[in-house]
Amino acid sequence: MGKSRTRRFRRAGSARPTEPQDGQRGPEEEERAAELLDKLQHPSAEMREYACASISKLLQQKQVIPAFLQRDVVRCLGPLLMDHSLGVRETAAGALRNLSACGGFEVCDDMVTSDIMTPLVALLKECSTGLDTNQVSPKKCREMNKHYIEDIANEAINLLWNICECNSTAVYIFNKERCLEAVLHCMKKFSTNVDLAISVANCLQAVTEDNPDLLASFNASAQQVLETVMMCPENTMKHILLRTLIAGTIWNIKDTIPPGSLGSMVNAILKVFSESLAIDAGETIIHMNEAEKNRLKLAAETEENMSDVVDTCVLSEDDNMEEIPKEKLRRENDVSDLLPSDKWELKEVTALLTAQQTALEIIVNMCCSEDPSDDEWEELSSSDESDLFMENSYNEGSGLLMTPLCLSDEVHSAFLNNLIPKKILEKTAYPNSVAVDICMHNPSWKPLMKKLNAVQCRALTCLHSILLVSDVDCLGGASALQSLAQHLSQLVFSKTEFPKDTEFLEAITSALRALLQTMASKNISQCMTPEQLLALCEAGIHSSNASVRVNVVSILGISGSVLAKGQDTAETLKMIGKFLLEVAVKESSLVVAGEALDALFDVFADGEEAEKAAIEIKLLPTLKEFQPVFRMRMRKEGKGQYSADQLCVLDNVKMNLRRFIAYQETLGKTPA
Repeated sequence: MGKSRTRRFRRAGSARPTEPQDGQRGPEEEERAAELLDKLQHPSAEMREYACASISKLLQQKQVIPAFLQRDVVRCLGPLLMDHSLGVRETAAGALRNLSACGGFEVCDDMVTSDIMTPLVALLKECSTGLDTNQVSPKKCREMNKHYIEDIANEAINLLWNICECNSTAVYIFNKERCLEAVLHCMKKFSTNVDLAISVANCLQAVTEDNPDLLASFNASAQQVLETVMMCPENTMKHILLRTLIAGTIWNIKDTIPPGSLGSMVNAILKVFSESLAIDAGETIIHMNEAEKNRLKLAAETEENMSDVVDTCVLSEDDNMEEIPKEKLRRENDVSDLLPSDKWELKEVTALLTAQQTALEIIVNMCCSEDPSDDEWEELSSSDESDLFMENSYNEGSGLLMTPLCLSDEVHSAFLNNLIPKKILEKTAYPNSVAVDICMHNPSWKPLMKKLNAVQCRALTCLHSILLVSDVDCLGGASALQSLAQHLSQLVFSKTEFPKDTEFLEAITSALRALLQTMASKNISQCMTPEQLLALCEAGIHSSNASVRVNVVSILGISGSVLAKGQDTAETLKMIGKFLLEVAVKESSLVVAGEALDALFDVFADGEEAEKAAIEIKLLPTLKEFQPVFRMRMRKEGKGQYSADQLCVLDNVKMNLRRFIAYQETLGKTPA
C-alpha cells in the first residue's frame, strides 16, 4: 500500500442495440413471445421477417428477455441467419444483436452454449463472399438501393463483436474458423460504408485484445488493410472514430510489427489519437446542434414549398393540358437526398466522443503495457514524427512546458515519459456549460452527458497513468506540478456541491494521489490546504467505491507525512491522525483499513510535531488495542473476499503494525 498503480482499461460494454428503448413489462409478454417465436417457422418470408423485426424491438427491453430465453430464442433465431430471404437474415441478425447487447455477459454465454457461433460464422463468410457482388433484394418494397449484403454483414459483425467481447469460447472459435479474413474483407468497404467499417473496427479491437493466438493471422496483407484505413484522409467524426479504433487494433497487434517499423507505427498511432483529442467536443456540440436546427428548419420550409408547388401546378381540364402527376412533381422537386440523414449531427458528436474516450483508454493501456526492448524505444524516440502532440512551446493556460512525446527506454516506464500533453489536460476540465445546457434540454442529446463525463474521467485516469511513469523534469518541473495541483483542486472545489459521481471521484482522487506522491518524493511544496484535504477526505470516505476510499486515505497519508516534517503542524496532524484512526478502526473493507494504517505509519514515522500529535490522540494505545482485532478480521474475512495480491499487502500491513507499535514504545511517549 502507499503506492498508486496504473489502471489498465479493458473494453467494456457490448455494441449498442439498433434502437435502444425503455419499456414496461406487460402482462401479455410471455404470450407475445410465444406467438412471435411460432411465426419464425411460418412459410412466408414476409411473416418471418415481421416476426424477427418484432422480436428485435422487444429485446431492447431487458425485462422481456427472460420470456424469450425460456423459449430458447437463440435456437429459434439461429437457423434464420442462413434463411433464403436476405430480409429475414438481416432482421434475425438484428434481433440476436439486441439480445446480446441488452442481455449482458450471461446471455452471451448462453448464446455460445446454444451454438450461435456456427450459423453466425457461416453467415459472416457468406457475406464476405457476397460483398463483391453486393446483391440487392428483388422485392419491390425494397427498391431503395439498399445494400443488403453490407447491412446483413453490419448486423452480423455487431453480433460477433458483442459475443466475443463477453465470451472467451467465442474468441477461440473466431481464431479457429479464421474469421479474421472475412472481417477484414468487410473492412475494405470503408470508403463507401463507414458504418460497416466502424463495426468491423470495434470487433477487431475486441478480438485482438490479449489474444496471442490470433497474431499469426495478421500477415503483411492484413496489416496493410489496417494501415490503409488508419491513413484515410476523410475528416468526418465517424472517420476519426474509425481511425482511432484501427489505431487501437494496431497497438494490440504490435508484437507482429518488425522492430524497425515499430517506432514509426507507434508515432502514427499517437498522431491519430492527437487528432481526435485536439477537437473541442463542447464547441462541436454547439455547432452541430445549430446545424440540426437549420436542417430541420430547411426541411420544413422545403416541404411547405413543395406542397404549394403541387397545388398550383395542377392545371384545370379547360387548359387542354395534361395534369402533371403529383408523384413525378415530387420526385423532381425532392431535395431529401441532398439533406443529411436523420440525426446525423447527433451521430457525428457521438462518434467524436467515443473516439476521444477510446483514445484516452488506449493511452492508459500504453502506460502500463509490457515493456519493449531498449532498441525499439531508441528507434522510436529518434523518429521524425515525434512532434505528434505539439511542438516545443509554453502553454500559458496551464503553465506546463510542452515538449514532443518522448518515449522512455527504461524497463518500467512504458513510453509516456514526457510532459503532460496539453490535449489530455484540456479533457480533464468540466464540459462546456453551453454544450451541457444543450444536452440537458434536448431529450435526444441528453445521452451525450454520460459520454462527456466519461471523456473527462478517462482523461483524469490518463493523467494519473502519465504521472506514474514520467520523470518530474519531463513533466515540467516543480512549478508545472504545482499548477496541475491547483487545476485538480479546482475541479474538486469549484462546484457549489462536492462531486458525488463515483467514476469521477475515483478518477480525480487517483490523479491527485499520483500527483501528491510525485511532489512529496521530490520535496515540492503542495498547494492544497489541510482544510481542503480534510474536506476531500471527509466526502470521499463515504463513497460506496472502495477505490475512492483507498485514494483519499492515501492522499491524507502523503500530505500528513509532508506536514510532519514542518514546524507548528501538530494541530493539523492531530486532525489527520484522528481521521485515519477512525477509518482504520471502523472501515468495513480490510483493504481500506489497511491503507489507513499504512497512512498512519507514514504520518507518524518521525518528527517532533508528529510525536506531539501522536500523544494527544493516544495513537499508541489505540493501535495496541486494535492490533488483535485487525488480526482476527484478517483470519475471518481474508480468505474468499480478497485477492492473493490484496492478502499479501495486508500481511505486510499486519507486520508493519507490529513494528510500528514497537517503534512507538521505544520513544517512551506512552501516557502514564
